[in-house]
Amino acid sequence: MATAAGGDFISRLPKIYGMYTGGFLVFLVVLALAEYFLNLSDRTIGYVFLAATIGLYAMIGIMSRTMSSDEYYVAGRRVPAVFNGMATASDWMSAASFIGMAGTLYVQGYDGLAFIMGWTGGYVLVALLIAPYLRKFGQYTIPDFLGARYGGNTIRLIGVVCAIVVSFVYLMAQLSGAGLIMSRFLGIEMMWGIIAALGGVLVCSMLGGMRAVTWTQVAQYIVLIIAYLIPVIWMSIQVTGNPIPQFAYGGVLEKIGELEQQFGVAAGHVVPFARTDMANFMALTFCLMVGTAGLPHVLMRFYTVPSVKEARTSVGWALLFIFLLYFTAPAYAVFAKYAVYTDVIGKGLDQLPQWVAYWGKIGVVAVCDAVDVAASVKACATAGAGGTPLVGNGDGIVQLKELWLHGDAIVLATPEIAGLPYVISGLVAAGGLAAALSTADGLLLTMSNALSHDFYTKVINPGASVVQRLTIARVLLVAIAAVAAYATIHAPATILQLVGQAFSLAASAFFPALFLGVFWKRANKAGAIAGMLVGFLLAGYYIAGVGWNFNALLGVSFFPTPPNPDPALDGRWFGINAISGGIFGMPAGMLTMIVVSLLTRDTSPDIKAMVENIRYPRLSRA
Repeated sequence: MATAAGGDFISRLPKIYGMYTGGFLVFLVVLALAEYFLNLSDRTIGYVFLAATIGLYAMIGIMSRTMSSDEYYVAGRRVPAVFNGMATASDWMSAASFIGMAGTLYVQGYDGLAFIMGWTGGYVLVALLIAPYLRKFGQYTIPDFLGARYGGNTIRLIGVVCAIVVSFVYLMAQLSGAGLIMSRFLGIEMMWGIIAALGGVLVCSMLGGMRAVTWTQVAQYIVLIIAYLIPVIWMSIQVTGNPIPQFAYGGVLEKIGELEQQFGVAAGHVVPFARTDMANFMALTFCLMVGTAGLPHVLMRFYTVPSVKEARTSVGWALLFIFLLYFTAPAYAVFAKYAVYTDVIGKGLDQLPQWVAYWGKIGVVAVCDAVDVAASVKACATAGAGGTPLVGNGDGIVQLKELWLHGDAIVLATPEIAGLPYVISGLVAAGGLAAALSTADGLLLTMSNALSHDFYTKVINPGASVVQRLTIARVLLVAIAAVAAYATIHAPATILQLVGQAFSLAASAFFPALFLGVFWKRANKAGAIAGMLVGFLLAGYYIAGVGWNFNALLGVSFFPTPPNPDPALDGRWFGINAISGGIFGMPAGMLTMIVVSLLTRDTSPDIKAMVENIRYPRLSRA
């Protein structure tokens, strides 16, 4: 890729990725035949899948190496809309979407729809309010926009700090997902799984920056969507005979309702607000929507397209590619739950399928009868809701209340739950890893670019050469990755909780400054500084104070430990869970910014002219 002429390479992209998709499907068929005819072991299949995919991503990263600042930071601003849409979807659909979405719907049923509504609805805000205007502005990063729109380095540095914190929290979730996959399918400890995943990320992003990350993320999207769709289509055919799971799972949902009545389940899968309340449901939906329009690593993608029109179009493509997964997640949850209800519940301990023991060793499944065959006694003691113990009745038959499944295990374990060939399990692992790595790529690049471009180049050494700037960026990539690996091992929350908290922080820190910066000429530097600080600090205080255990995060015993690590703590404001801290931070930041802007000096005519130019596409030549 590095040697291809820019225009010629762009014109050949459909052919290149078409051949790549065909080659991946052939690889999948060959591996399936090897499993069937050669009795290829599960461990070997796992190694082959993960080695082949990570090796491919690394090769793309090496071939996309560059020493051009435009290529490193914004992929030369020549990524076509459809491919930027794929890269954005891959960047967006992290381990939380691939691993956690269906698991959340499995555990929470109707209440888990808040994630789907919030995350998809957020892209409407991105398309209408943010993406085209950022592309019209140009430059490289979100702090670039803040510095130019409001003036001065103070607001730029606040943007850098907020971008790093938001991205770091999000990165911990991705590395947790990658470590889970590595530990299960390679048989290594979680810590080494995290380190191995980071190695793959660094090879993809360090040499080529945004250029390498973009083309790698397109490849990763193809892998993850194939990996997500094949198992659920297979299960749909098995259970209903219909190969379109999105339209077939309704009948299975009725059967689940009947089984839940037999099991004495009071709050069934489809009962609204059975596991949360409407206030928390709406607060979470709001935070995820607004947070989407404030995530630095996603918004950076819209700097890479050739024009404002392409920025709008790429948002549409991204939403379509995201829709393919989100529209399928409810079917995933339903088919997995039906398989568990029919194959595990009511069975004797000696009749349990093998996947129960396999995933019990990882600590995400527990059967808690008198005889504990699937997990340690400690797991059963903390497996219930809020960390309450699960206690069996000792009859040797698995009851619903004696089974605990962590939501993060549902997608990864579904092929085994459904009795599919192990090659499908390897495929799902490769897809989950692609989702985690693609987002980790974008997050690491966001943090290193914020420090190298917005802090080092813009503040400390404005005269730095391109070589100096890119060298600093690459060194920072490695340093941030090392810190992230340590923090992830002591992660203070689950994958989905960390992701949701990152969205709340992004909504509180960035959305008011970005939205008012585009649509209100009166917004000034003092207002933006005050609004960002108030919103970010308020959301951060609520999230950390209510939902985090800092002793676990830092590996020390200095900070006071919350009396209950569950998100539903006594210290909540108005009963709102920690994951939705942005419901306080974003409005507070917006109000503060408006009030302070009105009480202080008006913006200059030059700034107002810049806002006018950003707002109206007819004034743009891009």
